[in-house]
Amino acid sequence: MLAAGPKRRAVPEIPAEPDLVVEDPASGFCGAVLRVEGANVVLEDRHGRQRLFPLRPAAFLLDGQPVTLVKPVAVPVKPTASASGSVRVEGVRAKTAAASRIWVEGIHDAELVERVWGHDLRVEGVVVEPLDGIDALAERVAGFGPGARWRLGVLVDHLVVGSKESRIVAGVVHPDVLVTGHPYVDIWQAVKPASVGIREWPVVPLGQDWKTGVCAELGWGEPAAGWRRVLSGVRGFRDLETPLVGAVERLIDFVTVGSRE
Repeated sequence: MLAAGPKRRAVPEIPAEPDLVVEDPASGFCGAVLRVEGANVVLEDRHGRQRLFPLRPAAFLLDGQPVTLVKPVAVPVKPTASASGSVRVEGVRAKTAAASRIWVEGIHDAELVERVWGHDLRVEGVVVEPLDGIDALAERVAGFGPGARWRLGVLVDHLVVGSKESRIVAGVVHPDVLVTGHPYVDIWQAVKPASVGIREWPVVPLGQDWKTGVCAELGWGEPAAGWRRVLSGVRGFRDLETPLVGAVERLIDFVTVGSRE
């Protein structure tokens, strides 16, 4: 056999575990692993700056040597608490949907509520429905016909004094309807910036679509791609701002009164 020359040294694969310190040789950025997002890893340097890098073969240096970062293998552990912080109920099938409902403004609101409170809602048999806006809220409530055994909870964005939303909500008065909300322009803003790898949410000029402006400022592409980034950064209630957590918890308590007895 003819000599084929020296063999190339195999580059080791290293799980991208949190706090593992690596360097991106192309940019010189050195930081600790925060998390893996799809096919990318988020690193944070000692100054608190965060950057997103693709998980490419031999793309990083560990102690000066090339390595390939790979997604950590998840060790199955039965959680004792749900994403909302409540006690996880094991071995219980979701209840048949109750008559009571929680309404939210849009599909992103519904997906975020499901991400954090999905376990609780399935145990209680509560369905969350997106409204596609609240301009016709009073008419929708009248059509639902709330009562003591079919209560209605409504989660509203930007519920602050003097807003359009506050004026709409003022027209909904019923003992079996509870409207709560948060002060943020959009449900995205109720996610803590650090959870999505940014220092703060950009300020979008009035008159410009908020999601489009945010994605343009952060280089996130179209809003659909931006939402995937936001949702992937939410693992539980600690990733959300307190006003949203309190608003949703009050709605769940309101629509499940009597169902636990």
